[in-house]
Amino acid sequence: MYSFAVAMEHIIEIEERLTKIVKANASTRQDARSIVERLYNREEIVLDYSDFSDVAFRVIDSYELVRNGFKPSSSPKPSLYYKSYNQDFSLLQGNSIEVLPQFEFEFDMIFADPPYFLSNGGRSVQNGKIVCVDKGDWDKGGTPESVNAFNHQWLSICRDKLKPNGTIWISGTYHNIFSVATQLTLLGFKILNVITWAKTNPPPNFSCRYFTYSTEFIIWARKEEKVPHYYNYELMREINGGKQMKDVWHMPAIGRWEKSCGKHPTQKPLSVLSRIILASTRPDSWILDPFAGSSTTGIAANLLGRKYLGIDIEMEFLELGKRRREELDNPHIFKNYEERIMPKILRI
Repeated sequence: MYSFAVAMEHIIEIEERLTKIVKANASTRQDARSIVERLYNREEIVLDYSDFSDVAFRVIDSYELVRNGFKPSSSPKPSLYYKSYNQDFSLLQGNSIEVLPQFEFEFDMIFADPPYFLSNGGRSVQNGKIVCVDKGDWDKGGTPESVNAFNHQWLSICRDKLKPNGTIWISGTYHNIFSVATQLTLLGFKILNVITWAKTNPPPNFSCRYFTYSTEFIIWARKEEKVPHYYNYELMREINGGKQMKDVWHMPAIGRWEKSCGKHPTQKPLSVLSRIILASTRPDSWILDPFAGSSTTGIAANLLGRKYLGIDIEMEFLELGKRRREELDNPHIFKNYEERIMPKILRI
């Protein structure tokens, strides 16, 4: 099986080639259809038939290929936004719900930081100032039914992209995490743990009418009920001073050094993602993040010798992820980040 980055690049190259040939030689719809069919039948296009069907449909667009065995795709073509020079970090622009069904690849682990649906005009304190907590239109809440439907849809698609022994981590707050847990159960996942991330530096509660919000939850689940998953128990125990690691993690929110290229409104700290990756993957594993944001998952993955695919709709966030990855090409920055996130026991 291709690596994902190579497979997607191959599909894009073929589509570009077909488009040029059709534009140069076809004067009618029938001409265009004949050209793509002839190229495939002569084995000049080396591509799985189902992938080729979608490519052909997009190239000819409005031509009636369904009658001839071509299955049209209503989803837009995934756009390869960025790929690192050594192909260990790839970014696609698009909606993951539409993009993921368009290729065949199974990942070792998925980390997802989906919309929390908490952008409702609330207020918080940041750097000593009262600020609005709204993150963007993508984070605005809906009805309980719509939230459940959304979580069911993206989790179902992600389940198809996990290896049989793969696991998924999903972060959230009370706004969305109960819905996520319910949908995981309905889809046949086995919930392994619910991590409580207790932030050591949470923003204060300026209203003084509630306990200070200082936690987020991270569900860890495996794809299959009875297929064993990977857990690096010994490493987690060693990191925790020789004691079993518990499901309450006392860790800070992101530091200023993690915002050197800009910041995302829901950016997670590298320390949290690094622990997740070390606990549940082996070196050289493929990791998917369907809501990439600033690509913290990918940065942690590459620092720890894993490979990454991130998907996001927003160009602004994809560019931020690209800048962060390119920053790692500087060996001094890479070493600095590695020393900050890598447990001391792994650097001895």
